[in-house]
Amino acid sequence: MKVNNKLVCFTGGGTGGHIYPGLAVADELKAIAKENKKELKIYWLGSSKGMDKTIIERALGPDGKPSADKFFGLPSGKLRRYFSLKNFTDLFRILAGFFKAYHILRKYRPALLFSKGGFVSVPPCLAARFLKIPVYTHECDFTLGLANRINFKSAHTMFLSYEETKNRLSPAEQNRVIVTGNPVRPVFYNTNPLKGYDFLGLKKEQIHKPLLLVLGGSSGARQINDLVFENIDYLCKNFLVVHQTGLVNSNENKSEELAKKYTDSYKAYNFIYDPMPDLLSAADLVLSRAGANSIWEAAVLYKPMLLIPLCGSGTRGDQVDNAKYFEEKNAAKVLIGTDADNQHLKKEVDDLLLEENRLKYSENLRNLIQGQKPAYKIADIIFKNITSVR
Repeated sequence: MKVNNKLVCFTGGGTGGHIYPGLAVADELKAIAKENKKELKIYWLGSSKGMDKTIIERALGPDGKPSADKFFGLPSGKLRRYFSLKNFTDLFRILAGFFKAYHILRKYRPALLFSKGGFVSVPPCLAARFLKIPVYTHECDFTLGLANRINFKSAHTMFLSYEETKNRLSPAEQNRVIVTGNPVRPVFYNTNPLKGYDFLGLKKEQIHKPLLLVLGGSSGARQINDLVFENIDYLCKNFLVVHQTGLVNSNENKSEELAKKYTDSYKAYNFIYDPMPDLLSAADLVLSRAGANSIWEAAVLYKPMLLIPLCGSGTRGDQVDNAKYFEEKNAAKVLIGTDADNQHLKKEVDDLLLEENRLKYSENLRNLIQGQKPAYKIADIIFKNITSVR
């Protein structure tokens, strides 16, 4: 099959956590290609349902141009580790996704496929393997997800965020692994906190309290939302609270009621997209889930974090692992399971009210990150492989 070395395909989706790091790599890849005066297009294979299409099509790189040049929606099904009748019906969706991905990849003949994970990425990776298209994939969490365990079988190289994750693999698997860190979009390295205040409709001189940014992921986190609502008097007394309530797990009536009551101290939004980098740079403290994406975006801006990871029977424990890693490096505070209650929340927040304590966490993050740009590192490796294709 003749290869089009002016095209790279990306796949991944289902949640923002599988999309934004991929967009970070796409932006860096296009920038490197431009520096080397090479024409390069990026096509994205994502889920035909959910937010994938919206996020990809509105994503702009630092140059103001689209991060991806074209989006293809694929049928996708979830791979469950437990018995469910949906496992049977989803099998047909996965099969349909494979045939559609196979058709797209065969038609456009990309130089390689880069996968950011999520169940939608499994059929394209398998199709690329059949078509002998090199597959590169990235695992952002501390432990490999099921989708990436499957994709690794098709991959030329897997990029990992943590050295400890590599050490858990067999020697043969480690030969196909490169530790890079977790990709973060280039805009997070060039932020302006004043624009963050502008988004809130405020001037910096109007704010006389630390800014607490509450994040629960793109869908939101009911547990975190409830903790904020239950402790709103305490939080608004000590902070300007900026609350991303989520597109799914939000309580709009409650947040609107609180925004009216605490006019100068509480601002709620379902979802923050374009202003997020500047708003995050304006934050003094981040209260968040422990998805790899959220953690690393805050980490590269050296923001003190109080993490409440998703845990329990509905998760494989990846957020707990992510959170514990940063806690062990003294780079974040963590509340897990039953400790994520009002009493423990106030105790940890009281400690982080002191600026000197927040500065310690910021410095520890600075030492941990050390100016790394994982997205650039991954993009540079991919670009070198593209240019070697004939």
